Amino acid sequence: MKKYFLLLLIAGMSITATAQETTTEIPTKKHRVVTNGFWDNWFIDFGYDYLSAYSNQEHGMGVSGNPFSNKRGAHGFDVSIGKWATPSFGMRAKFQAAWAKQVNTNNADFNPLYNQISLALQPMVNLHNLFAGYKPRVWNIIAYGTAGWLHNCDNSSESFLLGAGILNQFNITKRFHINVDIYANAGDPDMDGRLVSWGSNGSTPLFQSRDWLIGWSVGCGFNLGKVGWDNAPDVDAIMAMNKAQVDALNASLADSQAENDRLQNLLKNQKPVTKVVSDCVATRASVFFNLNQSKIASKKDLVNVKEIAEYAIANNRTVVVTGYADSNTGSAEYNQALSQRRADAVAAELVKMGVNKDKIETAAKGGVNDLDPFSYNRRATVILK
Repeated sequence: MKKYFLLLLIAGMSITATAQETTTEIPTKKHRVVTNGFWDNWFIDFGYDYLSAYSNQEHGMGVSGNPFSNKRGAHGFDVSIGKWATPSFGMRAKFQAAWAKQVNTNNADFNPLYNQISLALQPMVNLHNLFAGYKPRVWNIIAYGTAGWLHNCDNSSESFLLGAGILNQFNITKRFHINVDIYANAGDPDMDGRLVSWGSNGSTPLFQSRDWLIGWSVGCGFNLGKVGWDNAPDVDAIMAMNKAQVDALNASLADSQAENDRLQNLLKNQKPVTKVVSDCVATRASVFFNLNQSKIASKKDLVNVKEIAEYAIANNRTVVVTGYADSNTGSAEYNQALSQRRADAVAAELVKMGVNKDKIETAAKGGVNDLDPFSYNRRATVILK
């Protein structure tokens, strides 16, 4: 009677364990992300600037175009703060102070510095994420435009500022990055304090009719708040996965219920203990899998498998593991390989339970349609030889 009671207890534990909620990895869509919160993906950057002035009054005066000439080059610094609204699009506000040079074409030896400050908004596009999809990268190429206001501190003149640039960002850690920025900004013709027009009727080509500051900046920055984006869940895949899990759960419950009924019949018939032990060791346990997966859908399916493993170890018996796939999906060749992987996955669990590898045999039946619904066929069975 103790043997019968033990068998009924095992079957009841299997039903209870299998009915529990299973935990599986949530499938996501490649390169699609969930919108971030307001405080996520902010950053603050600092940079040292080298700028070269190109003034409208130098046209036709033979001034060297060398940007590193001491007639043009000057220094400055910038501070910016911004936020990425998506992996591809963001915005930053940039403050810049510089000691720019006035290119005085009337006297080659007279190139006075003038102090300027500017404040601009810069919409940004991460070209890597836009064209190749989002993923964390060491190097990002970011294009941006500039629209803002410039103030000449020496003569108190104001200028509207337009420009563009390319930012190379190198992520050293999740929070820290290094920037190499190249840009060109155009302002009013008197941005440097001088207004000169050239050509007939006071007209000049567009490039030569504005005052320009072309420069580069080297600096570093820090990411604030949450960094990065979470991949968007694949709803269709989740629905299919949930259906497969429900099918597997129903199949496991049906197997457990059938085993429970069989054991109750054994109790009623009062068969000899030796016969019951023979029936017990011949009990077949099923382990279920999700669609197109060789990872066990629920570890709770291994409850009955462990009982068989313990009996096999104690009695030096061989365990046979047979893998199956459903024939309604996949080719015959693919299902054959998939069923073998499922058998191997359960065999690996038996080894963890202490069963010697030499005492485990595996077989692969490929795609079958033995059970209804067809999703019940996505399983591996375990039985003593």
